[in-house]
Amino acid sequence: MSDPRRPVPPSLWRNADFRRLWTGQTASQIGEHASLVVLPLFAVLTLHASAGQLGVLRAVGQAPILLLSLFAGAWVDRWRTRTTMVLTDAGRALALGAAAVAGLCGVLGLPALLVLAFAVGALSVFFDVAYQASLVRLVERDQLVRGNSALEGSRSAAQTGGPALGGALVSLLSAPVAAAAGALFFALSFLSVRRIRRTEAIPERPGPTPRVWRRIHEGLRFVAGDSALRAVCLASAVFQFSFAAVMTVYLLFLPRELHLSGTVVGLALTAAGPGALLGSLLAARLPARFGHGAVLVCAAAVGDGVFLCVPALHGSSAVTVPALLAAGFVFGCGGQLVNVTVMAVRQAVTPDGMQGRAAATITFVGMGMTPLGSLAGGLLAEEWGLRTSLLVTAAGMMLSPVVMALSPLARLGRRLPAPPAARAVTGGEDGGSKPRVAPH
Repeated sequence: MSDPRRPVPPSLWRNADFRRLWTGQTASQIGEHASLVVLPLFAVLTLHASAGQLGVLRAVGQAPILLLSLFAGAWVDRWRTRTTMVLTDAGRALALGAAAVAGLCGVLGLPALLVLAFAVGALSVFFDVAYQASLVRLVERDQLVRGNSALEGSRSAAQTGGPALGGALVSLLSAPVAAAAGALFFALSFLSVRRIRRTEAIPERPGPTPRVWRRIHEGLRFVAGDSALRAVCLASAVFQFSFAAVMTVYLLFLPRELHLSGTVVGLALTAAGPGALLGSLLAARLPARFGHGAVLVCAAAVGDGVFLCVPALHGSSAVTVPALLAAGFVFGCGGQLVNVTVMAVRQAVTPDGMQGRAAATITFVGMGMTPLGSLAGGLLAEEWGLRTSLLVTAAGMMLSPVVMALSPLARLGRRLPAPPAARAVTGGEDGGSKPRVAPH
């Protein structure tokens, strides 16, 4: 039962600053995911890069996730998120704009493109950590799930539409013009985020500012010391490792075992996008009705478990393609339900001064397992064959919902838990539900 003395928060979309954040984040995500296609196509079509060079380019663009996530978290917790997002948007717009001009003039070589890919990737890491921390500072606590649902929904749409837009622009126009279009999206994000008016309250710390390594250590210690966040990290690491292995085998399984064309393979991969959009919409309502813990475990079990059916597919494309589309849709829906709900729980149990570092730590731990998972998937495919390897790696993904089911996450109710300080003040009660996270 709601507390009658508690004021009802205004509608989320009446919050002008949230609308500006959503608009900026959406434009930024479209520009970011479009550039993930534009830059490799630039290398292939304009610079005639080899397969090995293209692999290096992609690796350089992804390296900032592992190298800079923890630093980004420490940075964001000491700065206003609006400032961080504005600076990173401006940097990416200028970088892609300069690349477009250099490409049109014929003076952009592969070494410069590698530097550009790393720079855009690094700035994107800082922006992504900042917008997650920004939401907590812009909306009411009861609006976190809906806010994350809206932001993650736009991110999912960008993951689906951004690469398609980038590829279309390169095909219809040229790679340099497509890079210029990416710069325009970052400029739009810059203009929108810059209009956020709410003054952020940055938590003040007594004494001198600790060194960056000290702040990173504080973030790692906070996440490691919290039972719910430890479970999030472990479940994320297991999932990312297994999912990377699954995708390595899956991209070989579709053309070689099911004999599908490249166009159909691309269609099967994009089916997760519409599913993710549905998952974002469901995430705004299901946790409040059935409980955050139940939604997390069930969505992960169904979304991850659907891949167990894929190795059983045989026969003509008339049967296999609809089945693959359905599997991708269910996986995208379940995965997005988990993403939005986990993000809301993480934001709820984390103090304001630790938001950036908590997000960066979980990203670092989870995404840090993807290279190892990809290698494991390749080795299994060589040793055991594609069908058996796909079944084994898909079974590995099921360890993620098992971890959540055995952790405090599974016991979360319909109300989000309070941060440690709030639980200490209220004696462990949060809207009638017991705290599910160990105090600090």
